[in-house]
Amino acid sequence: MATTALHEELVHQLAAIGSVRRELGRIIPPGCSAGCATALIMLSRHGALTIGRLTELLGVDMSVTSRYVAQLTMLHWVDRRPDPADRRSRILRLTADGRARFAELNERRTTELAARLADWSDEDISQLASLLSRFRTDFDSAWAEQPTGVEQTDGTQHASTPAV
Repeated sequence: MATTALHEELVHQLAAIGSVRRELGRIIPPGCSAGCATALIMLSRHGALTIGRLTELLGVDMSVTSRYVAQLTMLHWVDRRPDPADRRSRILRLTADGRARFAELNERRTTELAARLADWSDEDISQLASLLSRFRTDFDSAWAEQPTGVEQTDGTQHASTPAV
């Protein structure tokens, strides 16, 4: 079992990873906000989605997702089509230009990451990816098991949202 000091160090390192994520988040296509880039990534990863599902995946308010979708639609990177199962709902899909912008975004981020990890072995990178995947799976499972709005032992409220 890990010691408290190890858990504290992990919390510190996870906070530091936030700065790496923010730096990679600055690599975005022209005319696109960081939030829109994240929505673009989610649509590429998950395929056609309703705005409600995209909102869940982003973990933001519906109004925020609506603004992202409006911007992506204006850029012609996303189209909105009626949902055949519910004509009141819309299905969001990447357009050909949206797929091209995602590919550009993905290539630029991958190139930057590769440059930063140039002295890492393939084994080290694979191990980090595997451990992060395991961490996320375990972390997401713990959130999923906890009802939304449950009061924590420290008295705060926590609402479970999917990670992106």
